[in-house]
Amino acid sequence: MSQTLQATYAAKRKARRFAVQGIYEWQMSHNPVHEIEARTRVENAMHKVDLGYYHELLTQVVANHEALDALLIPVLDRELNALDGVELAALRLGAYELKDHLEIPYRVVLDESIELAKHFGGADSHKYINGVLDRLATSLRAAEKQQAD
Repeated sequence: MSQTLQATYAAKRKARRFAVQGIYEWQMSHNPVHEIEARTRVENAMHKVDLGYYHELLTQVVANHEALDALLIPVLDRELNALDGVELAALRLGAYELKDHLEIPYRVVLDESIELAKHFGGADSHKYINGVLDRLATSLRAAEKQQAD
């Protein structure tokens, strides 16, 4: 893998990390997304972050959270409001990528979401995130998933 490609992957991974934190903050505070984004950019060294992708993830997940929740509810084993806030943020982000970023292989979406849960979530959050998003991928990316399995 070229250095440029590695840098691109790393920049997107960092964008996801900042986005999931921003989504979590929005869920807890309901502060305007533009304020969360502006403060995050001021308070953090973001020169190695894919800022466009960060902006897209944060704004689109928040703007479309009801539609994303509607996708998630059928594959959850508990009520949405019973989820940990970090889990919900990671699930919403993963659902958005599964639905709207077909260029990203579903396994990459799952892996990235699992890493977010390991980094920010509780001890077994990553297992739960994996199971939920795998079930969601079965409906959103059936052909891709069938081909990969």
